[in-house]
Amino acid sequence: MTTDNGTPPATVPPAGQPHRVQIEYCTQCRWLPRAAWLAQELLTTFEQELTELALRPGTGGVFVVRVDDEVVWDRREQGFPEPTAVKRLVRDRVAPGRSLGHSER
Repeated sequence: MTTDNGTPPATVPPAGQPHRVQIEYCTQCRWLPRAAWLAQELLTTFEQELTELALRPGTGGVFVVRVDDEVVWDRREQGFPEPTAVKRLVRDRVAPGRSLGHSER
């Protein structure tokens, strides 16, 4: 089975298994500091659930967050993310039901 673009579908780790996050950012726009800051926030919050967090250089104004190859945030559609919004989306995929503490309010 393949996706619309001809690639195999992403495999999602079973619940309780480690996950991979990727933040693709635009080098032309100099968004590395923003991507690195968001990466730090996610690694701090999900240190037990994530096995990898990758920063992927891109161009053309890209700023996309993926969890296990699934796009959870795209700047072109949703604007720049607040860390709390991304944390909720990541949490829903890697640790459903887990409280984010004061970030949930």
